[in-house]
Amino acid sequence: MDKLKVSSYSIFIVSLAGILYALLFNPPSWAVYAISIMFIPAGILSFGLIVMARGPQDDEEDKTREPFIGY
Repeated sequence: MDKLKVSSYSIFIVSLAGILYALLFNPPSWAVYAISIMFIPAGILSFGLIVMARGPQDDEEDKTREPFIGY
């Protein structure tokens, strides 16, 4: 799980840096299109993975207190 958090945060930071580069500097239009096609979906995906990796605290407490009874 730690590898997932580290990779998600690194992808999120790289995607934010790419998006900020496209916003602040004036790259050619093809570079802006490439950045938007690659970094916006990667940022959304990595943010979703970060949120999913965290999980609510209530679920963690329930998992440790209750034994697995099956389905």
